[in-house]
Amino acid sequence: MSNAATGAPSNAIPEVQLTADVLLETARRNTGLADFGDEADWREGFQRLLASLNEEARLNAVGRVIAFNEVLRHLENRLRVTEDLKRHPEILEVEIVKPLFMVGLPRTGSTIMHDLLAKDPDNRTPMTWECHIMSPPPDRATYETDPRIAICEQHFEQTSRALIPEFQALHEMGAHLAQECLMLNAFDFKSIIFANQFRIPSYQSWVESSDQTSVYRTHKRQLQYMQWRNPRERWVLKSTGYHWGLDAICTVYPDARIVMTHRDPLKLIASHCSLVSMACSMGSDQVDRLEIGQMWSRSWEEAMRRGVAFRESGRKQAQNVFDMHFSEMVNDQVGMAQRIYEHFGIPMSEQALQRMRTFIEQNPRDRHGAHRYTLEQFGLDRARERERYRFYQDYFKVAEE
Repeated sequence: MSNAATGAPSNAIPEVQLTADVLLETARRNTGLADFGDEADWREGFQRLLASLNEEARLNAVGRVIAFNEVLRHLENRLRVTEDLKRHPEILEVEIVKPLFMVGLPRTGSTIMHDLLAKDPDNRTPMTWECHIMSPPPDRATYETDPRIAICEQHFEQTSRALIPEFQALHEMGAHLAQECLMLNAFDFKSIIFANQFRIPSYQSWVESSDQTSVYRTHKRQLQYMQWRNPRERWVLKSTGYHWGLDAICTVYPDARIVMTHRDPLKLIASHCSLVSMACSMGSDQVDRLEIGQMWSRSWEEAMRRGVAFRESGRKQAQNVFDMHFSEMVNDQVGMAQRIYEHFGIPMSEQALQRMRTFIEQNPRDRHGAHRYTLEQFGLDRARERERYRFYQDYFKVAEE
């Protein structure tokens, strides 16, 4: 019997030390580089993440290997990208013009819309493979054949698909799919992506309460980096983590265009809790569903309140938001894409329209199977949760499903 996360026999899972010294030294040795970039950007998040992983995450042997490799990958990305930027400072002169940010709560249709808009050849989206291994900057001539694509696919085969095959039914993973900016934000170790994988409540609380301005300054450098040799007309981006960085996004990207996606909160909360519990079970034998329910119910309430506060802020970007409701989008995905384009005055080419239609035809809902979950599985009372999010439904006119 072998262990899917490591490729090693189950009785030979390597012991790893989740310590700063070991991880930093391993990253330096693997890359032959030493400069991780400005410590003010990443050091505190790195140390807080390691503390939570060691003290709170309840990791088993496989989980420690998964966590070690994830943190190591981000460190190696930092080393290589920092070196590339030093060698090619002209990358930081690349202009990012009117990027479109899809601010989406989980399970609100933002993923399918992101993948759909990625089919427009004028749009640039971060693809999973180029976020997974960032260096060297992707080149347009080899963008579809880059060897990192196969490496990324192999990673998913050995982790999420091997350990929990049903994970695909809840959240599809693939090198060729558009990736949300949670992975890019992990570059600075200030991202909610880690709390989707591990039980790290202290770290998550810190991320949610932290100023995100430095994160989105780094984010802009990442877009410049990816765009340098593979430019398009515009960036189309999405993340469930934007709610904690809306002010920072508007500061760093004063011409940002924003889409906010909406759905009945009771649908999205149960679904997200199911995803988190499934992901955490890959690396822990002690997954507490009730705890997950309480944590994420509070967290997404705070995200919704931040969304309302942003709309009330008076910021220029808040005055021209497009609201995408799941109930309308699911009935006509391509039509919703056209409405988004019309709202922001973006031309829709016939080629883009046809590619979007083909994508929808080839990717029906539940193609990986249906996944069932309930609020009650996570200790959440339906009536109490309905009242918790009433303010959000009233403000954005979100119907119950």
